[in-house]
Amino acid sequence: MAGDLAIWLGQLAELLRQFPTPNLSTVIPFLPILLILLTLWGSGEKPVQYSVPPPKLPEETKILENPTIKPSGTTAIQCYAPATGQFLGFVNPSTPAGLDRAIAQSAAAQKKWAETSFAERRRVLRSMLRHVLDNQEHICRVSSLDSGKTMVDAQLGEIMVTAEKLRWTLKHGEAALRPSRRPTNLLLSYKKGTVHYEPLGVVAALVSWNYPFHNLMGPIISAIFAGNGIVVKVSEQTCWSAAYYTSIARGALVAHGHDPALIQSVVCWPQTAAHLTSHPDIAHLTFIGSRPVCHHVAASAARSLTPVVAELGGKDAAMVLDSAARDLPRIADILLRGTFQASGQNCIGIERIIATPGVYESLVAMLTPRVQGLRMGLDKDVGAMVSDASFTRLEALVADAVKDGAKLLAGGKRYVHPDHPSGFYFSPTLLVDVTPHMAIANEECFGPVMTMLRAPESSAASVLEIANAPAFGLGASVYGSDSDPTLRAIVKGVRAGGVAVNDFAVFYAIQLPFGGVGGSGYGRFAGEEGLRGLCNVKSVCEDRFGGLGVRTAIPGPARYPVRDQERGWRFTRGVVGIGYGIGVREKVAALLDLLRNL
Repeated sequence: MAGDLAIWLGQLAELLRQFPTPNLSTVIPFLPILLILLTLWGSGEKPVQYSVPPPKLPEETKILENPTIKPSGTTAIQCYAPATGQFLGFVNPSTPAGLDRAIAQSAAAQKKWAETSFAERRRVLRSMLRHVLDNQEHICRVSSLDSGKTMVDAQLGEIMVTAEKLRWTLKHGEAALRPSRRPTNLLLSYKKGTVHYEPLGVVAALVSWNYPFHNLMGPIISAIFAGNGIVVKVSEQTCWSAAYYTSIARGALVAHGHDPALIQSVVCWPQTAAHLTSHPDIAHLTFIGSRPVCHHVAASAARSLTPVVAELGGKDAAMVLDSAARDLPRIADILLRGTFQASGQNCIGIERIIATPGVYESLVAMLTPRVQGLRMGLDKDVGAMVSDASFTRLEALVADAVKDGAKLLAGGKRYVHPDHPSGFYFSPTLLVDVTPHMAIANEECFGPVMTMLRAPESSAASVLEIANAPAFGLGASVYGSDSDPTLRAIVKGVRAGGVAVNDFAVFYAIQLPFGGVGGSGYGRFAGEEGLRGLCNVKSVCEDRFGGLGVRTAIPGPARYPVRDQERGWRFTRGVVGIGYGIGVREKVAALLDLLRNL
């Protein structure tokens, strides 16, 4: 193994010598994939390779004139390619009885899976990672077809973040779930306390359509590593790819001799989803979606007292400070990627750019030609949106902002692609001189819309007043000199679940706990907190020296029947004083009090 790795590294070095020296800023984002490959190579345990049949396409290519998931004459879900309108097939939605079967099958498999070791679970995830890396092009093409994103957007938003979640769980998952020792106190110093993280049973996740592969795989990875079974309800908008992606996860289980029924994916119409969210055999729910839908999910889950983690999108602010003036070209690149990745359909996409007076005009001048030059299409810069459901709303938000004084420098309306007139495209939009009172500064766009707001002053208070105005609080980013006290004040003061400093959304890319505050939801997934949230957190207290007979005994003054309440109270007061009296004098006095009332 070591010899093969040395040969491979030598070949890589030779190939690199044949190319000119790269710009490190363009190479660094792709280093995690290389490091993961090297980790797999040197892990000491070879992953098991397996194959999964690709999703089937109709033999005849058919372009729908008016693509919709709800065609007349059938209860089935019609699947189509948002970028072209190509018909992909029909998927039958689950019924309540079908959901019951899926939950029961996962529960039966989970009973055996819960007894597996962390080493056995790692073997499954390691083979899963191997399959994802070996088949990343096909996974991206399926995602591109089903959701309308470009291949680059799919590589970054489907493969890289999924590979990172697998890598993190392989390396750190056991440490997060291993029983942990906790301190005791003076009175109970003869005890020892531990916290155990045990499987809950079958958990469920209701995920959004913007990243059909990653949003499915993320909950699966955490759930099964924690020893649970899982049922994932995928979105009707991207359910064509779900069976294929589920087979990738299940294939890793089969490759190691485990029951694939542990992992279930379902799709159903909204009126059926309540059967899942209120099901008594579901121990935990993760919901990724909109605030209005979350109200229904939370109310439904409350009927069975099922805990919910809710991630509800945001109105993320990218705050560019005066001290970032020399770094604006790099920052402009990040702002473009953060805004237009996946046509702006990102929970932690950049929804607002707040620039201080010293850099605002320069940033507008830098971004304007870049946005105006963005091209539409899967083989260009910006892909399609998943449907045209939000187009009228987006056009109205832009029009109202212009009416109130904002300047529209690019886009602002739907785009009819000359080669794909049935595709769903919205023109990359740049709106400047937006003010905090405008609706577009407060409502989540979830589209390819870049809005720019000018902070009245360069102070942290001025920037934060704008940044914290909307009801959302998911992510944020701030750009400036590392030594700028304004930057540090903003990191501390912005209302958000995650903050990236001089970068965009990287807190998600390194598996920090992810979630929001306020209108962006509650609870966390990812990282130690997310993994532990899928467990029954069991506190265990036992005798430290039980073998020597050192155990709790109820003293006479507190033993039933209590002979004398007054004396018993003074005795127990002495016990409290010994344990919690402040200073030696109080503890000695408490000891004397105790002895006098034995």
